Amino acid sequence: MIAGNFRIDPPASVFRQGSVMMRLIIINAAVFLLIRIADLFLWLFQVQTGPVFTSISPLTFWLSVPASLPELAYRPWGIFTYMFTHEGFFHLLFNMITLYFGGQIFLQLLNSRKMLSTYILGGFTGAVFFILSYNVFPVFSDSVDQALAIGASASVLAVLIAAATYAPGLEVNLFLLGRVKLKYIALAFVLVDILSISRSNPGGHIAHLGGAAWGFLYIRFLLNKGWKQSGIFQFSTKKKRKKAFRGLYTNTRPMTDEEYNARKRDQQEIIDAILDKIAKHGYDGLSREEKEILFKAGKK
Repeated sequence: MIAGNFRIDPPASVFRQGSVMMRLIIINAAVFLLIRIADLFLWLFQVQTGPVFTSISPLTFWLSVPASLPELAYRPWGIFTYMFTHEGFFHLLFNMITLYFGGQIFLQLLNSRKMLSTYILGGFTGAVFFILSYNVFPVFSDSVDQALAIGASASVLAVLIAAATYAPGLEVNLFLLGRVKLKYIALAFVLVDILSISRSNPGGHIAHLGGAAWGFLYIRFLLNKGWKQSGIFQFSTKKKRKKAFRGLYTNTRPMTDEEYNARKRDQQEIIDAILDKIAKHGYDGLSREEKEILFKAGKK
């Protein structure tokens, strides 16, 4: 569809041709819209399909993930469907804005398949954190039978934390704040969730941290493929190549402070040039050497 000088593509076309990030956004929005429409008809005909103890809509209840293990066994699909279900419009809006922000960066650094797996497995890990916490910590013993989790926050945070773990030094422009390193943005999200557990929505914040944990560990594993199969926290036994960055010192004598600072400046200039190239041409526009430089920088 064309309106004036603007081209407006229908959602179906965007879904077919768009990135995995746009497809996830469309799926979340479509599920939210369908639930609202279905709930309207259920209300009109006074159909009650959910328990009376919860204030969420009947269909949202059936798509949520319960903390109660017997209830989870009764409707196990919730561990997957909850990550596409939202309680209200602003809940959906905030999650999709964050997914768009983190997803764009993720796709510049990695590929669509990795982003999809990060979203799904991040949501799954968030659900596991939520369920375990409510069945382990005594503070939740009185509410475990009624506790439910919904929302894409754990999946979205997994994507954002994964991108920040891969390129922690990447700077982004934030409104009113200017240029901020991605690692500080990710850290702020994590700290907010940690500090909010004891105040409100503890299960939700715990699930967020589960997604964040998956995003971090997944990228650390990717960046350390040489680790032994017996444990991802072991040092690699694979010999590292001695290929140096351009303009770096290769002599073995101890460097002076001036030489060290010059080396750091050279490294940062190379990384900045690569990140600028990604912003203009995308990750696929990098040469093999540039990709390897960025890969090594992400491990630091």
